[in-house]
Amino acid sequence: MGCGSCSTSGIPKGCKSNGSCGVKGCEKHTVFDWLSDMELPGHLAPFEYVEVRFKNGRKEYYKNPSQIRLYMGDVVAVEGNPGHDIGAVSLTGELVRLQMNKRKLRPESPDVRKLYRKANQRDIDIWQTARDREHETMVRSREIVKELNLNMKLSDVEYQGDNAKATFYYIADERVDFRELIKLLASEFKIRVEMRQIGTRQEAGKIGGIGSCGRELCCSTWLTDFRSVNTAAARYQQLSLNPTKLAGQCGKLKCCLNYELDTYLDALKNFPDTNKNLETKAGRAYFQKMDIFKELLWYALPDQGNEWVAVKLEDVKHIMALNEKGEKPENLTDFNANKPSEESVAYENVVGQDELTRFDQKGRGSDNRRRKSRNRPAKGRSKPNAQSNGPKPEAKANPQAKAPSPRNTKEGGSPNKSGGTNRNRNNRNRRRKNSNPGNNDAPKS
Repeated sequence: MGCGSCSTSGIPKGCKSNGSCGVKGCEKHTVFDWLSDMELPGHLAPFEYVEVRFKNGRKEYYKNPSQIRLYMGDVVAVEGNPGHDIGAVSLTGELVRLQMNKRKLRPESPDVRKLYRKANQRDIDIWQTARDREHETMVRSREIVKELNLNMKLSDVEYQGDNAKATFYYIADERVDFRELIKLLASEFKIRVEMRQIGTRQEAGKIGGIGSCGRELCCSTWLTDFRSVNTAAARYQQLSLNPTKLAGQCGKLKCCLNYELDTYLDALKNFPDTNKNLETKAGRAYFQKMDIFKELLWYALPDQGNEWVAVKLEDVKHIMALNEKGEKPENLTDFNANKPSEESVAYENVVGQDELTRFDQKGRGSDNRRRKSRNRPAKGRSKPNAQSNGPKPEAKANPQAKAPSPRNTKEGGSPNKSGGTNRNRNNRNRRRKNSNPGNNDAPKS
C-alpha cells in the first residue's frame, strides 16, 4: 500500500504533500502502484479504465473514453445511477486490469460506467455540501426508524456527488418491510433513497477502529474478502475459547484467526491422534493438552489428579508403537520432559563453601587470643604490666629508683599508675648515668 505519483511527478495531488508522502495512508484500501515509474512500450496504449474511490473505501471501475491524463488523487466526475457522482482516482494503468480480473469484472461488461471529466470547483462545492448533510441525515433517519419500530440498525448514510441521491446502509437479522420508511425519508430530505443491507463485518470496515493488536482494523485497511470464521479455528490453534478475546469489534470471531490456520493444520499432521491413550504398567494415561511449538504433549493418570506429565512428541510415538506391540513402559514419569536435570558446572565456586553462621559461633580460640593480647607488653614498655599473669623479673638494687621525684609526685600523683611516667623516670636515670659514669652519689637535678 502506498502512493507513487506524488514522489515521481511532483504534482501536489492527494493529501497535497508535494511528494513527501511515502505511503498515502489518508484513505482506506490504498494500493501501491509499483508500475508508476515504468513506461509502457511504444506499441502499447495505456489501459483506458481507472479505479475511483468513494466514501469508506468503496471502489468502482470506470471507463476513460476521452483518454484524460489522470493521476492518483484527482477528483473526477463519473456516471451515476441516476445523475453523476464525485470520487477520487485511486489507481491507473495496468494495475487496474489486474484488479478487475481479481474481481472477475470484464471491461466490456455493462456494469462498467463512464468517467465524464475532472471535477471543477462547482462540482466540488456541491459534493462538499452533500457530505456535510450525511451526519444530520443519519441521526434523523434513526429517529424515524425508532418511531416505526423496525427491527433494523441504520449504520451509515452516503450521499451522491450531485446531492440528489443517498444510500442508506443498514443491518437486520430478518427481512424488513421498509416501504413506509422509504416514503418518509424521501419526503423528509427531498432526495432519491436507496436501501442497502450489509453485514456486521462490513459495518466495522466502514466505521473503522483499532484492534486488540494495536493496529488499524484489517477490514478497514486492506481486507475485502470476508470469509466465515468458526470456533474450530481457535481449537486447532490451542486457544482458550473466551468470547471476549476471540471476538472483534463487529461482535463476531476475528478474521485474523484464519491467517495462520493452514500453518497449524500442517503442523498437526505430525502429531498423533489425541483420542488415543498411553498404556503403562502404572495405568492408562489420558491426553490433556499439547504445545505445537515445543512439540510437547501432556498426559495424566486417573489416580494422579492434577499431576500432568509433559512428554515429548517422539516419546509419545515410541510409547504408542510399544502399545501396538503389546508392550507397556514401567511408568510415564520416566519420559517426563520437564524433569529437572543436573547441570554440569565447569568451574568451582569456593565462595559459598563456608557456612553463613560461622561468625555467630564463639570458639575457645578467640577467647585465648583475647587473653594473650591483654598480657602482651606494649611497645616502649621497660617493665611488664602489673596485671600480667606471667612471672615478674627481679629488680636491681637502685637507691635512686626507690625514691620518687617530688616533681613527678606533685604533678601526676602516683608514678606507677601510667606507663608515660615510668618512661620519663627511666630516661632521667639514663642521663644521670651518662653524665657521671663513676659516681652513683651524684646530687639530684
